[in-house]
Amino acid sequence: MAQTVQSALFFSLGLGTMLTLASNHWLLAWMGIEINTLALIPLMVQNPHPRAVEAATKYFFAQAVASALLLFATLSNSYLTGTWNIPLISHPAPSTLCILALAMKVGLAPLHTWLPEVMQALTLRTALILSTWQKLAPLYLMYQIPLANPDLFLALGLLSIIVGGLGGFNQVQLRKILAYSSIAHLGWMVLVLSISPPLTLLALYTYLLISSSLFLSLMFLRTTHISSLSTAWAKVPALTAILPFILLSLGGLPPLTGFAPKWLIMSEMIKENLILIAVIAILSSLLSLYFYLRIFYTATLTTPPNNPPGTLPWRLQPQYNTLIPALTTTATIALLPLTPTILTYLTW
Repeated sequence: MAQTVQSALFFSLGLGTMLTLASNHWLLAWMGIEINTLALIPLMVQNPHPRAVEAATKYFFAQAVASALLLFATLSNSYLTGTWNIPLISHPAPSTLCILALAMKVGLAPLHTWLPEVMQALTLRTALILSTWQKLAPLYLMYQIPLANPDLFLALGLLSIIVGGLGGFNQVQLRKILAYSSIAHLGWMVLVLSISPPLTLLALYTYLLISSSLFLSLMFLRTTHISSLSTAWAKVPALTAILPFILLSLGGLPPLTGFAPKWLIMSEMIKENLILIAVIAILSSLLSLYFYLRIFYTATLTTPPNNPPGTLPWRLQPQYNTLIPALTTTATIALLPLTPTILTYLTW
């Protein structure tokens, strides 16, 4: 019975996203986002822990406020322009309200405060869904909205990069660190959305790939805290050796896959003569790189504690299929040479 309910919830997640992606009408797109939200909440409280219930309540209220604001904006646009078509939202006030509502949906700064608190209380699998799949529908709608004032995207993107970098300092919970990492990467996507949408798609696909690889690795290691990474070598030694490369790719260091979108976004910003914003964004990304390196140091460079062999974690058989993590990890590390080909397909 539990498997049947779980399959129905995952089907609803896919159905909601597909409904939004296939919609040209605001009401259908709004319904798809609501189906997504209502399907994720039971997955959050699958383990009925008080913190999980609290996280689900916070998520519900944040999403309800954003949904109400989005519905109000689309009704206002229908009243002012007489149309429900997504690409034809032309009035500046409803357009701005829609973007702010969708920014709250995905967790862009300054509407991000619910995301780290919710992510910290979830299981790694649910946190993976929240930080990847749940971003697709709102970002697609932001991609579709014609914006009268591109400075709004620049402000939201730059503020998210700064907040994502500063928020990860002094954090020891890996899920909270990954929540701030998600905010920073969303900032990179939105920063270039009004200038070059194909680069936003490239940054989104790269983030989905690297984030999935990192979450799956942490699920294999069964760890949610930085301190427990120091003994991860006793569980899965090969994965512990590869984990730093995934973190450095997430930070955007060459010659790893994560370097490509940041490099191309910086080039595009400089071409548009937005040099100051580009400099601030790249300096703020160094803050994110700091806590990735902190996890890197804890995972591999810290001398393991002198524990007796009996107190170390056992090397148990993995509970998950190893094929998908192997593919995502390889792509996370080695896709940089294929960047021109991928970008060519995205610009068609």
